[in-house]
Amino acid sequence: MSTNRYDFITPEKSIHGLFKLLYVSSAKYGGDWHSTPHTHDCSELFYVTNGLGQFNIEGKLHPVSSNDLVIVNPNVEHTETSLNANPLEYIVLGVEGLKLTTHAENADSRFCIVNFRNSKETILFCLQSMLKEIHAKPPGYEVICQDLMEVLIIHLTRQTNFSTTLAPSQNKFSRLCTHIHQYIAQNFSENLSLDTLAQMHHVSKYYMVHSFTKEYGISPIKFQLSCRIQESRHLLSTTDYSIATISRALGFSSPSKFSQCFRSSENMSPTQYRRQKQNK
Repeated sequence: MSTNRYDFITPEKSIHGLFKLLYVSSAKYGGDWHSTPHTHDCSELFYVTNGLGQFNIEGKLHPVSSNDLVIVNPNVEHTETSLNANPLEYIVLGVEGLKLTTHAENADSRFCIVNFRNSKETILFCLQSMLKEIHAKPPGYEVICQDLMEVLIIHLTRQTNFSTTLAPSQNKFSRLCTHIHQYIAQNFSENLSLDTLAQMHHVSKYYMVHSFTKEYGISPIKFQLSCRIQESRHLLSTTDYSIATISRALGFSSPSKFSQCFRSSENMSPTQYRRQKQNK
């Protein structure tokens, strides 16, 4: 009989427990989607599983395609767009307490984009396992997702010149606001009530409104309206959709309500705004 024994030596430097997984989700966008530039207090890791698109990071466009990993560090304004013929699909993680940077020449500390075509099986296994766990929510799924996130980060640092840096951790108050802000930014056309938002995040309505307003200087409902108005400006400028169609697509109760809100924000009617943009 022969045996092989390998003694485990605890590393002096470990990432275990330093970073916290806040959320994991998957998305697929078509070319008619226009998302709103936004920031997070956490890092976001987007892994493109299919399609073509662009990331707008602080006003500059960066093309992305399958197996690209886009890392956006905390408090960096960004949004994503897609090509209608080849819709962008990705899995995204929100990680608290983490900043990832590369040692590449001319590297930008705010973000980085790296292709992982040669190791996509390992990365996809971790990401898809996290999605499966968080969707089914079996006992202990939080621990498994957290551990898979740490395994993923180790694989990233092994196969590239990434370095990890501790970022200031959010408190519970900031995490709540970040989650609500992200949810509204992604679902602003839905009929979101304060009661629904509070129930989703397991807090009282009054605490949620107070916290969000203190953090962002605007109430959740006013932020939702600002997202709708921003999207309407884009649609009025770049499409020939009718006012009624835009109103319905953005979740307004009626075209007259949309026109009223738009005029209050922009000091002109939607039709006047469209005419002004077309004459430029």
